[in-house]
Order: sequence, then C-alpha cells, then structure tokens
Amino acid sequence: MPPVQSPASVTASPSLKLNSVLGELSLHHCQAHPQSTAQDIARQFDADPMIPGVVLVEHDQFVGMISRRRFLERMSRPYALELFLQRSIQTLYRFIAHEFLVLPSQTLIVDAVQQSLQRSPEHLYEPIVVQNGDDYRLLDIHQLLLAHSRIHELAKQVIHEQTQAQMFQNEKLASLGRLIANVSHEILNPVNFIAGNINYLGNYGQDLLALIDVYDSEDAGAAAESAAMKQEIEFDFLKKDFSEIISSMRVGANRLRKIAESLRTFSYQHKDEYQETDIHECLENTLIILSTRLRNSVTVVRQYDDLPMVSVYPGQLNQVFMNLISNAADAIAERQQQLSTMKSDRSLAALDWQPKITITTRQLMRDELLYASDTDADRWICISIDDNGCGIPDELQERIFEEFFTTKSVEHGTGLGLAICRQIVLEKHGGCLHLRSQVGVGTGFDIFLPMHE
Repeated sequence: MPPVQSPASVTASPSLKLNSVLGELSLHHCQAHPQSTAQDIARQFDADPMIPGVVLVEHDQFVGMISRRRFLERMSRPYALELFLQRSIQTLYRFIAHEFLVLPSQTLIVDAVQQSLQRSPEHLYEPIVVQNGDDYRLLDIHQLLLAHSRIHELAKQVIHEQTQAQMFQNEKLASLGRLIANVSHEILNPVNFIAGNINYLGNYGQDLLALIDVYDSEDAGAAAESAAMKQEIEFDFLKKDFSEIISSMRVGANRLRKIAESLRTFSYQHKDEYQETDIHECLENTLIILSTRLRNSVTVVRQYDDLPMVSVYPGQLNQVFMNLISNAADAIAERQQQLSTMKSDRSLAALDWQPKITITTRQLMRDELLYASDTDADRWICISIDDNGCGIPDELQERIFEEFFTTKSVEHGTGLGLAICRQIVLEKHGGCLHLRSQVGVGTGFDIFLPMHE
C-alpha cells in the first residue's frame, strides 16, 4: 500500500490585520494516498496530535479529506479495528460522511468564518481545506475562530481610534471656529468703520478741491502764488490721484469685509443647521479663504449652471469644498515642483502646462446619474472640482476614502479629510462622492446632492 505521501508540517502565522487571509494562518500540510492503510493514518495522528486531518491526494489531484475527529469516531466503533486497520483508507472513506469546505488561500478570514458557520451542524467543526494552486492544506476550525476573535478585537480597537480621531477633529474644528469667529468679529468692526468713512472722506476731499477752484477764480491777486504752490505740490496729479486712492481704499475695504464675512460663515459649521443654501456662495466663500494658496499663477475656472437654492448643511458643505479645493491646490503645487526639477523637459512640459482648477456646477435628473444611489430624489445637482495636478495612481484610488489613509506627510495630512468629506456627502446629505483621476493628467471629484422637494 502506498504510504503517507508527506510528513505533517505547519506554516507560521504572522500578526493579523483586518484584511488578513487564510494563507496567513497556521496551515497543516499532511497528505496521504487513498491506498494508504488506516494504520498509516493512525500512526501519523499519533506522531503529531495537532494535525486536524489528512488530505487525500491521487496523481497530484485532491480527492478528499478525513478529519481526525471522523477517523477516531469511526475506528472506535466495535470491530472497526479488525475491519479497517489493515485496509486502505479509501475503504474507510466510503463509510464516513464527508462534506468538506474548500476555500482559496486568499479568502478573507472574516468571510471564511461566515462560510464555515453555514455548514450543517455535524460538519461544523470539521477542518477547512485551504487551496493554493495545486497545494492543499488543512486549517483547524479552532484556529480560524481564534483568528477571527483577534480580528474582532483589532476592529474594535480601530473603531475606537477612529472615534477618538473624529472627536479630536471635531473639537479642533469647533475650537478653530470659535477662534475664527472672534477674529472675524474683531476684523469686521474696524473694517466697517473704515469702509463707512471712506465715502465721507472722498466727499470731503472733493469739496476741498472744489473750494480751491473757487478761491482761484475769485482772488486774482493770489493766483500767481497759488499757481506756484500748485506746481510745487503737483496739484494736477494730486487731484487725479486722490480719487483713485479713495477708490482703491474702497475696493480694499470691501475685499477685507468679504474675507471676514467668509471666515465668519466658515466658523459656524460646528453649529450647522439644515437650511436652503446658495451653493455658489459657499464655493465663493471657500475660494476667498483659500485665495492666498491659489495666487501662484493658478487659474480658477468657474463653469456655473443656474442653480436653485438647495437644502443642505452649509457649514459642512463648506468643509467638503475646503478639503477638495485644498487637495487640488496641493496636487498642483506637487506637479509644479516636479516640473521645476525636469530641466531637460522644461521646454516641452513646464512651458505648455498651466496650473488650473475648474469648478463646474449643473443640474441633472436621476436617470442621468452615473452612479447608483439609494436616495429617492428625481432632481440632483452636481459640483465637480477638477485639477490638472499629478493625478492619483490606480493602486491608491481604491483606498483614497479610507480613514487614516493619506499620501501626504504626517505634518500635512491625517488621512481624515476625504473620509470626512465622503461621510458628510453620503450620510448627512444622502448624496454621492466619486473620484476620477489619471496620473499625469489630473484629478476630479464629483459631488452629487439630491434636491428634495
């Protein structure tokens, strides 16, 4: 009779992760030919008490599996030793109820547990056959359940860390909001004072200039002295420049007021309320706040559709716009850095490339949605934010919305920004957030928001 084909061996089990697979666990490698005797199998079990069973292989093909429990149960019956001990294991195999579960080695442990527990009660504790190509090994069900327990504890730990990080992020935003609210309030007071008095200053100046003209026309004796004085102080230029200075001050004060008001709007997101909102106003407020980051020759192209007011959480939506536009600015800065080092290709690449962020808004109907959604709404709006930065590699795109996943350094990213954006759009608004990216071309995010009647 052919002997047992291979000695029992076990693969080492490394530290587990949430996405660990069966191939990472301790697997037992013990094979036998169907013509091996039951006595050969018994010796193998005696030699290694940890073996959960034996894989039957004939001509390098898997033909079955006998577990230790089934083998001992059958051999302990009356007259079983006399009947089967010297016979082939194939003979014994006919008398054993066999229902084995064969799973690929790349099966997730959490999925394997579910499939294992769906077996009939009498086969619930049978070992699992793990297949890796032409290699078949056995996994003790107790080892599988123990690994699943460890993964469960790891998942609880990750959830706890995510919750703590989210709470920390929310507290940071709330603290930042309070700080910005105070700063914007302190800025608005003097700005409003300056802006309110610029008009008076302009009017007073014009009155004084008119008065000078009257003096010149009435007092002929002082005309010569007045003319000399005007020439000395360049009166004609002063008269012209005075109006321009007042106009510039008015523009600057209005600009400063808009920045302060945008900061104040952004600061209220920690106590946000669901309300009708102008999406374009939210976008413009975000662009004002980020204006200093977008000054380095970055062109912002606005392609706005005629949108109605939409019921949203405006503060939270501002946070989404802030993250996505900031990421676009970072991607453009990274590409600028790359092109600056490509001296040999500078004429071909750097000179033809112009940094650009395109923001597009449009209305669409449900049947125009490119992605499935559980939200029952017929009318939607789409906000697209595109950049022509570096782009995201394909292998990273699947993980881009994972919490704590980031391609940035520790000081520049926590890995929470896009995860929070997706949560705000999906869970808070019943919308969709989708990524489009190609390395060397750029990245785009599409925000789909339902318009509830």
